[in-house]
Amino acid sequence: MTIKTGIEVSIALADAVKMCNPDVVAAYPITPQTHIVEHLAELVANGELDAEYVPVESEHSAMSACLGSAAAGARTFTATASQGLALMNEVVYVAAPMRLPIIMAVANRALSAPLSIWADHSDMMSVRDTGWIQIVVENGQQALDNTIIAFRVGEDQRVLLPVMVHLDGFNLTHVIEPIIFPTQEEVDKYLPKNRFPLPLNPDRPVAMGDFGPPAIFMETKWAQQVNLVNSKKVILQAWDEFDKAFGRKYMPVEKYHSDGAKVLLMTMGSSGETASVAIDEMRAAGLDVGQIRLRLWRPFPFEELREAVKDADVLIVIDRAMSFGGPAGPVASEVKSALYNQAKKPKVVSYIISLGGRDTTIDGYKDIVKKGMEIAAKGSRNEFEIYGVRE
Repeated sequence: MTIKTGIEVSIALADAVKMCNPDVVAAYPITPQTHIVEHLAELVANGELDAEYVPVESEHSAMSACLGSAAAGARTFTATASQGLALMNEVVYVAAPMRLPIIMAVANRALSAPLSIWADHSDMMSVRDTGWIQIVVENGQQALDNTIIAFRVGEDQRVLLPVMVHLDGFNLTHVIEPIIFPTQEEVDKYLPKNRFPLPLNPDRPVAMGDFGPPAIFMETKWAQQVNLVNSKKVILQAWDEFDKAFGRKYMPVEKYHSDGAKVLLMTMGSSGETASVAIDEMRAAGLDVGQIRLRLWRPFPFEELREAVKDADVLIVIDRAMSFGGPAGPVASEVKSALYNQAKKPKVVSYIISLGGRDTTIDGYKDIVKKGMEIAAKGSRNEFEIYGVRE
């Protein structure tokens, strides 16, 4: 029997990890992910979770511990954010080509300087090209569900890749939401045991992460690319089977009143729900506007994006990070690239908003849509727009 309860999202995510029965949790707390690893520490200390809890002295060590435990065949989890992810970066790159299914929650937070503890996606963009599968959630229920799904996908023998679940810091991690919990029996039925094919064993030595001379290096990187792209089939299958088991459907690009709409607003992360309210109010006022939400950041869902926007005239892409000196927000740049060779495509308007936790209201999204439509019609001298900044 499923249970619906009001609970802090970080605690719910940690409880989801517990239901997945990890063998190892490596932890170095950093705001705003602290409550996740704190609650896992309580679960282990209370005997409710039979796992090795490895408190380390830095995020670099946390990911290093994850590499070792995953290579030994242990189901492995950690969490981080912002500067912690930046400190972890060197080792994050190692996990994907070594085919280690580490699951990591990233409580998205701005990168310094200036110091900020609030949400944006600059940390997410700093690990864009590390080869990890990356899923972005919008609310607490999605955080819980996709944590369970992440273990299922990452450990699949056809994938064997690390997975990040991105949830916005404070906007999600520290809020209390009504969340539906599956039973342990349901999770056990959905999530098979981890059967890593070549676990480290002194009796059966294997070499992992070896030196790669020029004669083979390009082949290893191409194999990494092919493997990550092919993981999408497994992700779609895992989401479909999750829907059949639990009644909640996830898709790489999710639509909201977007079919046939001529103006689309594209969001990623917790800002999507506020934007949805703005969409509702604009449609009630007679505007032909819809929304699409990017759920899968890596591998990038080219096919689903092109299908979702093929009938639109204007696509306004929201970013919560900057690409300094670059052409647009990171998401908008990829959207433009994905659409560049299409015979029919919408005009793409790039908007940067809500950096470092600054709020964008329902009226703000309405204003962005209004100005985005004007820019699409008249053009702009800017490569991208930034909303609400004082100059």
